Amino acid sequence: MLDLIIKNGSCFIEGNLVKTDIGITKNKISHIGNLENENSNKIYDAENLIVLPGCLDTQVHFREPGSTDAEDLNSGSRAAIVGGITGVFEMPNTNPPTSNKKEFQNKLNLAKNRMYCNYAFYFGATPENQEELADLKSLEGCCGVKLFAGSSTGNLLVHKEEDIEKVFASTSKIVSVHSEDEEILNQRKKLREKGNVLTHPIWRNEESAISSTRRIVKIALRLNKKAHILHVTTKEEVDFLSQNKGNITFEITPQHLTLTSPECYEKLGTFAQMNPPIRDKSHYDRLWYAVRNNYNDTIGSDHAPHLKENKLKDYPETPSGMPGVQTLMPVMLNHINEGRLKLEQLIKLLCENPVKIFGIKNKGYIKKDYDADFTIIDMNKVIEIKNEKIESKCGWSPFNGHKFKGTPVATIVNGKIKMKDGVILGDPEGAPLQFD
Repeated sequence: MLDLIIKNGSCFIEGNLVKTDIGITKNKISHIGNLENENSNKIYDAENLIVLPGCLDTQVHFREPGSTDAEDLNSGSRAAIVGGITGVFEMPNTNPPTSNKKEFQNKLNLAKNRMYCNYAFYFGATPENQEELADLKSLEGCCGVKLFAGSSTGNLLVHKEEDIEKVFASTSKIVSVHSEDEEILNQRKKLREKGNVLTHPIWRNEESAISSTRRIVKIALRLNKKAHILHVTTKEEVDFLSQNKGNITFEITPQHLTLTSPECYEKLGTFAQMNPPIRDKSHYDRLWYAVRNNYNDTIGSDHAPHLKENKLKDYPETPSGMPGVQTLMPVMLNHINEGRLKLEQLIKLLCENPVKIFGIKNKGYIKKDYDADFTIIDMNKVIEIKNEKIESKCGWSPFNGHKFKGTPVATIVNGKIKMKDGVILGDPEGAPLQFD
């Protein structure tokens, strides 16, 4: 007796869509093939649907502990599974920050039996915690080290070259970097105009991004360490990073592939404000060039919710960031339907590459004995994003009112259907991701 059979779906197996059934036993994929004669406790009919490996969002901020008015681990995970995301990497810039083993364990405790999706947490680098960074190899649920080279809170800013070097030298884990040059940002702060969010990308200009990224890559290559550059936004970085592959990988967000300046600021005001910023169409075009040519390695939402009341303050008193974990899949599936990338490329970016880069065990592929995580999508279904349907506590999306063709219709986590047709099912039973 199987626990669950997914029947009649077009399943993405070994690079092809194959019409077949999948049998699940004890949270694992136990059968792939015709299961007409098998009995099961539950059957999900995936006729006319596509069954993908569980999709991973490798950059989210769920704000717990510290800012649970805007989000917490439970609400963020609800947004994730409604958006077809089966696992997330959550960021350390909480209050207190996740920059020591005690706080890391606290976060694991907070997540237990409260998160619907699977999860891993970043360990935050500081200028002083190299000793702790040296001892992360076997830390449960740790996906890597997060380094803020610019623009951070608390003690997480690591902007001096010698401190950045110490971080890379200390750890065997991959270092994921928020890459903006703090010195340039401080010099250009005077260019911000009160009440004018259009000055946000002028302040946080292209040079602040590429200057930092060059420095990070130089250090990583010299020490033969892995670096993952988060939310790349500039054509200069695309061109530079495309020439420095191997140990260097990078991410682009759906927002930077969908919105452009100045239009987004004119329409959304400070709700379009994020770091690094949304830039003009020349950068947008180059980001798409990177996607088309498989230069970037991951897509991450950089889900960073803030309450509307704080977003409505006068710029620059407004916080940077927007929610995105629930909308990542519909936004990107719509781009597929509009011919900007292929489904197999998206699967690499959201499933296969995160597994390879970060060393995640038993995820990312539909294979026998792998974990039974699936994102089931309907490429023809049109949905409209509405603020009132956003699961995040912030209750808004930059894509409110936008229609997208293609959407997740079911999310299966650890062999159990946790979302079906937009409805969350059962209890939160997400577990820490396992790493090599």
